[in-house]
Amino acid sequence: MITVNNLSLQFGGATLFKDVDLLFTAGNCYGVIGANGAGKSTFLKILCGELEPSAGSVSIAKDMRISVLKQDHFAFDEHTVQDTVIMGNKNLYEIMKEKEALYEKEDFSEDDGERASELEGIFAELNGWEAESDASKLVRGLGLHESVMHERMSSLSGNDKVKILLAQALFGKPDVILLDEPTNHLDIDAVAWLEEFLSDYFGTVIVISHDRHFLNNVCTHTVDIDYGKIKMYVGNYEFWYESSQLIQRLIKQQNKKNEDKIKELQGFIQRFSANKSKSKQATSRKKLLDKLTVEEMPASSRRYPFIGFEIEREIGKDVLQVTGLSHSINGRKIFRNVSFTVNRGDKIAFLADSEIKVTTLFKILNDDITPEDGAFKWGTTATLSYFPIDSDKYFDGLNMKIIDWIRQYSKDETETYLRGFLGRMLFSGDSVYKSIGVLSGGEKVRCMFSRMMLFGSNVIMLDHPTNHLDLESISAVNNGLKDFKSNVLFSSHDRELIETIANRIIEITDDGCFDRQGNYEEYIEWRRGQNLGALIL
Repeated sequence: MITVNNLSLQFGGATLFKDVDLLFTAGNCYGVIGANGAGKSTFLKILCGELEPSAGSVSIAKDMRISVLKQDHFAFDEHTVQDTVIMGNKNLYEIMKEKEALYEKEDFSEDDGERASELEGIFAELNGWEAESDASKLVRGLGLHESVMHERMSSLSGNDKVKILLAQALFGKPDVILLDEPTNHLDIDAVAWLEEFLSDYFGTVIVISHDRHFLNNVCTHTVDIDYGKIKMYVGNYEFWYESSQLIQRLIKQQNKKNEDKIKELQGFIQRFSANKSKSKQATSRKKLLDKLTVEEMPASSRRYPFIGFEIEREIGKDVLQVTGLSHSINGRKIFRNVSFTVNRGDKIAFLADSEIKVTTLFKILNDDITPEDGAFKWGTTATLSYFPIDSDKYFDGLNMKIIDWIRQYSKDETETYLRGFLGRMLFSGDSVYKSIGVLSGGEKVRCMFSRMMLFGSNVIMLDHPTNHLDLESISAVNNGLKDFKSNVLFSSHDRELIETIANRIIEITDDGCFDRQGNYEEYIEWRRGQNLGALIL
């Protein structure tokens, strides 16, 4: 159990949150959400004792062990994978190493024998004899071969290091697990394994994530940082999002009678609690939702950008023909003999075991680079808008305000139109005069979407468009692509985006591609039936 009493934090002269009272209990998973800069990671640092609050306290029983997902991928480079994972239980690791050092002594004394006997007892109590096998199970569950256990961390790739640090956080059955973006760069099977692990976990799990599918599958509660406060609500992210939107609509309709509002909200709660969830905690969630009252429903101050694409010209039957594309980078073949046809109405998610494969393909289709071999042909009626994975070239070296930057791409160059257009993308008031040279990653992404929406294209191609975005903007992107009435070609780490947008999946491989009609879940089932290797979202 973690008790938060009257917690406040001032940071850089501003108050991130104040007067926070929360209770985190065992057997539940809490998803922490909030706009970028709201203080999500800072809040986790306070809970684990890494940061002192300005006021208030966090109470945790002394015998409870807290485990935290480390963010420094180089901190353990000198250690083996096995030792790195076992370090998740610091006490056990120190006892293990002290015990090993004693037994290696040439002049093993009587005092050493007594100390070794004492250590053996503690070691057994901490399940030390199962430590190596437990560490191996975690590593294998996350998709790595047990042969890596005795390799040094420095020899691993960045993605594999992420998995090992996650295994470290999960090791040894800690009472509390704190996870900041645990699904970043995990492959599909690893995420599924983590979801199952956390859904069955006996302790308290507190997690920050921009992965809506993950939050929906594992969380019993949502902890929302908003209005300078932190509030806890029953239910996963989807329930929080739908109910907060409903609350906002009702707030705007102040002429409605209170009884009507309450009736609508109660009906919503009942409908949602009747929904089935894939999570094994569905039953306990339903009981919690059944007890929920209208007063406990969330309201949010967050603003959602508007993302919507209008088509100037309907697309014809022929959209895109790709034949035998092959390409290399620095002498290494990225892919070869990639062929497919895009039909009218296709919304295709492109997947691969490496981001560079899809990025290279998209650059070829946008005429940014010339393929080594093969050809492609767009239909005569196709008009393309492209969202690159790296948009810096659209901003670097330019000394202009946001409103002047977007004016380059607009047919209507009037101040009134451009301010109204940017306002829908959350650039309001004087922010439209902000220099593009100081924009954050998320602001650049919103600028790029603004640019794309002005083109009226009938084909949209997006390479990881939700990178750098908060949950609100990700939801807006999702809605905009879902409502788009023409072709979408895209890649993404966001599983929810793929599941709700794609009606066809193309996976780029070393020697061609897998091409399947149907949704993402159907593709994964087919893929597992083929016993194919790991696939990174």
